[in-house]
Amino acid sequence: MTEEFLHFLWKNQLFSRKSLFTVSGEKIIVFEAGEKNKNSGPDFFNAKVEIDGLLWVGNVEIHRKSSDWIRHKHHLDPAYDNVILHVVAENDRKTSGSNGRNIPVFEMEADEKYQHRYREMINNNQWVSCQKDLFKVDPFRIKFWLGKVLVERLTVKTEQFNLLLRKNKNSWEESFYQGLAKSFGFKVNSQQFEQLARSLPLKYLLQHKDQLLQLEALLFGQAGLLNSELFGDDYYLDLKKEYGFLRKKFDLKPMEGHTWKFMRMRPVNFPGIRIAQFASMIHHSSGDLFSRSMAAKTLDDLRDIFDFQVSLYWKTHYQFNKESAARSKNMGEDAKYSILINTIIPFLFMYGEKKGDNNLKDRSVSFLEQIPAEKNSIIEHWSAAGIQSDNAFYSQSLIQLKNSYCKFKRCLNCEIGNQIIIFNRS
Repeated sequence: MTEEFLHFLWKNQLFSRKSLFTVSGEKIIVFEAGEKNKNSGPDFFNAKVEIDGLLWVGNVEIHRKSSDWIRHKHHLDPAYDNVILHVVAENDRKTSGSNGRNIPVFEMEADEKYQHRYREMINNNQWVSCQKDLFKVDPFRIKFWLGKVLVERLTVKTEQFNLLLRKNKNSWEESFYQGLAKSFGFKVNSQQFEQLARSLPLKYLLQHKDQLLQLEALLFGQAGLLNSELFGDDYYLDLKKEYGFLRKKFDLKPMEGHTWKFMRMRPVNFPGIRIAQFASMIHHSSGDLFSRSMAAKTLDDLRDIFDFQVSLYWKTHYQFNKESAARSKNMGEDAKYSILINTIIPFLFMYGEKKGDNNLKDRSVSFLEQIPAEKNSIIEHWSAAGIQSDNAFYSQSLIQLKNSYCKFKRCLNCEIGNQIIIFNRS
């Protein structure tokens, strides 16, 4: 048995009740297994165990062999002196704390059926290890678990934004601006958009927020897309002239334009279109993107951020100096929802967490419940397995479940996997 599996058995108290004695013969009654410790130190905190008639409250350490206590040098670490019980699969030596106190050892025996179900689950080649048994799990338990997984996903995303916040010396506005910019690049040009925003501080854009042409000049110029010495149309030349002035005014150094990717993408996703949309969004919001997003009470309030029109030039162009048939270049619904799901809503969740405002956190979850589920191969596979996504709340949860649990066969850390191992009736 792996140590991880021993943790699972102890947490769920799936050991033989006939052998509840320490190796020295003292009777054990387990009242509470304790809370799993995710950091350094003993494996379970605040366990309640009666040993030989005396109630102990403290920590529990788990190993495959009791000699692992020595191998891990716990006998030299005072942090392990408050361990009340050492749980092992095999007892091969006595254990004691750094203070010399002998620590009771419990040699745990497990029912073979649990090991069999676990081995059967992780050794199959299905898309997810529990796929054939998913239908046996109570749908309410699945939804309850997905709610927890969603919070995990939001937390993971907010960790990325926290890093951004620290880099920007706790400027919420600058961090939000950079996060939004990255999301406008989607998968293909996200790094380029992020670099663009980092090279062009928001304060410079805000000085020209009422002049769309100057916003475009700053963004296109910093993106390195106005470097061509060739003659262009009037719009291109106007941007180039404006950027020449603004570059000197703000002492800017542009990116290398060749880093932007155009290959194998629909023209509506070309960098020029996305940058034009980004400029129009800042102009439409009067530069107040962060405050408006954090104050949004309804999903329509958030959607209003995208209620902008690109400048007239881009309605007949996908690239500079190459005219095309007139077509709306407004941002599509899928693109809007992607930015809401991956940037604005996680940022709202983080802001609520930092401010200690649970209403903001609840509102972020509520917004996800109102957004249609994403469409991708992961969601399609879950649907085929019998779990449907009613909205983005569930699609985000299922993406997290697949990528953080199923992909690494972390069935012992998954409530669905636990239910199948414990209660499965083959």
